[in-house]
Amino acid sequence: MSIAKALTIAGSDSGGGAGIQADLKTFQERETFGMSVITALTAQNTLGVHGVYPQTLEAIEAQMDAVLSDIGADAVKTGMLFSADIIKLVAHKLKEYDVQNIVVDPVMVAKGGATLLQNEAVQAVVEELLPISTVITPNLPEAAKLLRLDDIKTVNEMKEAAEALYQLGPKYVVLKGGHLVDHSATDLLYDGHKMHELTTERVDTKHTHGTGCTFAAAIAAELAKGREIVKAVEEAKAYITAAITYSLEIGRGIGPTNHAAYRQMRERKGLS
Repeated sequence: MSIAKALTIAGSDSGGGAGIQADLKTFQERETFGMSVITALTAQNTLGVHGVYPQTLEAIEAQMDAVLSDIGADAVKTGMLFSADIIKLVAHKLKEYDVQNIVVDPVMVAKGGATLLQNEAVQAVVEELLPISTVITPNLPEAAKLLRLDDIKTVNEMKEAAEALYQLGPKYVVLKGGHLVDHSATDLLYDGHKMHELTTERVDTKHTHGTGCTFAAAIAAELAKGREIVKAVEEAKAYITAAITYSLEIGRGIGPTNHAAYRQMRERKGLS
């Protein structure tokens, strides 16, 4: 049988809630064949990141060559890339293999505050990755850093930021509003012409580890299956909302989202 193929290029989370592990769980749940390129190992749990160990450029390039020269990918999602050199290599290889459907999640800081992207690498994201991306999925602090703003506090400021991010080269911008102080959770999808607002009720939980990774991976999976962008983002929004609503209270810190929740919820309702 044939199956859509999705590749994640990101860091490994030993605690299983974010990074490569979250992406592969999401790909499986969204009925795509998941593959991975590990850019860094992290010693991580619900309490935080206790160590970051970047992989060599040679190791990253070998992984990308192995997957893309043989299996190929219908969509690629990038997450933690850590350094400017890794970003430049990944961008070069994606262009070399003419990869379509590139979802860039510009991971910068972990939930516990640990830095996952070196400061000097931010410009490399802007110059190397954004121009080749299909869609970027920054949260508000990440968007502010990409645009060199102090902060983004309102939906109107979000709209202005989405327009500014679009000017940096991506085909679509998904700006996540989870950091807004509001009763609702509003994300924006901007295509250069129309601003789509995707709003759900905010879930009252601290267990949100891996939400950004999971949301971006879900978008990548839907694009890999051939969905157009608005439907892909809407489905990913529904998926991550369920994952947060039924998040897992494990560990002694910030627990992970529940990657199986959307499927289980639909099964209970008798939906396919």
